[in-house]
Amino acid sequence: MLKLHYNLEKLSMGLVAGIIVAASIGGIVEIAPLFVIDETVSMPEDMRPHTPLELAGREIYIREGCYACHSQMVRSLADELDRYGPYSLAAESAYDHPMLWGSKRTGPDLARLGEKYSDAWHSAHLIDPRSVVPASIMPSYPWLVRPLDTQMLSAQLGTLARLGVPYDPEMVSAAVADAQGQSRPESDAADAVRDRYGADVAVRAFDGDASLLTEMDALVAYLQSLGRLTDAAYGNLAGEIE
Repeated sequence: MLKLHYNLEKLSMGLVAGIIVAASIGGIVEIAPLFVIDETVSMPEDMRPHTPLELAGREIYIREGCYACHSQMVRSLADELDRYGPYSLAAESAYDHPMLWGSKRTGPDLARLGEKYSDAWHSAHLIDPRSVVPASIMPSYPWLVRPLDTQMLSAQLGTLARLGVPYDPEMVSAAVADAQGQSRPESDAADAVRDRYGADVAVRAFDGDASLLTEMDALVAYLQSLGRLTDAAYGNLAGEIE
């Protein structure tokens, strides 16, 4: 077998043909399932897209490279279910652009992180990880206390709507107001957020200060939403146990 491979390497066209064949097989394996995805993946009725504030937090999560150390997909293995909870469903990532499944776990998987810890814990952890986890090797992000730039939110929602995420024109036009309202629970804008995204959406001052909308508000809102956009995974697990 090694001799065959060695001889193939000496024939440039043969090597090119071999690469094409290998790439074609890999491509077919990855692409073919997409043609039947509508038959194999069903969208849960309670599935919702990210709110503008959560979406802004997702962009910060990507900007700071959090995906390089944390995955967002629980595999269907016993030890993963014991540690993280129900395995991830394809439908839970249907509105993600790009996907953040990841494979490297320098830190724990975050797919079921939502509401596992308090907002205050997340804020302290992001500013100084070792203040809450002494053995942590995660870097600090003290600059997240700066004001959140919301000027691109409407454009981002509009782009995602064109890609199939169910943001209606009202959601797009109200993106900035909804981002501010989600962090101000006593305001009229907070009720509008619940009306548009559902009564279960977390509406509170995520960084503890409702007077200023910060990047910390956005990132903590996003982290608290992970695994909380639908209850389908928990329903699946209950069904398997029965």
